[in-house]
Amino acid sequence: MPRLNAIDPKEATGKAKELLDGVKAKIGMVPNLMRTFANSPAALDGYLNFSGALSGGSLSAKLREQIALTVADANACEYCLSAHTAIGKMVGLNETELVASRHAGSSDPKTDAALKFAHQLVAKRGEVLDSEIAAVRAAGYNDGEITEIVANVALNILTNYFNHVAQTVVDFPKVSLSVAKVA
Repeated sequence: MPRLNAIDPKEATGKAKELLDGVKAKIGMVPNLMRTFANSPAALDGYLNFSGALSGGSLSAKLREQIALTVADANACEYCLSAHTAIGKMVGLNETELVASRHAGSSDPKTDAALKFAHQLVAKRGEVLDSEIAAVRAAGYNDGEITEIVANVALNILTNYFNHVAQTVVDFPKVSLSVAKVA
């Protein structure tokens, strides 16, 4: 049962309505995460702007979704795990990549390094070791890309924590936290 109300886009007013209408125009639906964020138009606007800025960065859509899956699994966020599994499929991740990403792994060594680094950021609350920075650099990431990995982890921690607080109703095909295989 949700602890924060999801705003019905048809009943939204002002800035919340403007933002929710923009989401619907862009993706054809208004996910419950954004409807719930709309309780604070400032929070929803901040989330949308941060997400939009990172989508224009140097990391691919696939890698951003893989990072989101790594973070969602590490933080036990069923909403984000479900949403990013669906989005991951849309950007071309296959079943093996989806499952591996949940466990901070990939058969591609460069992607694997990014996901392991992302997982360490979550597990160590950002207090990573010099050797972990060196490992992600050795895999071929530059300072700008490392910065974007950190930013993507932070964005996903925001949504994970928000969903934990709100108990957001999953409105994507549900993926259970307790199973390794994704539906």
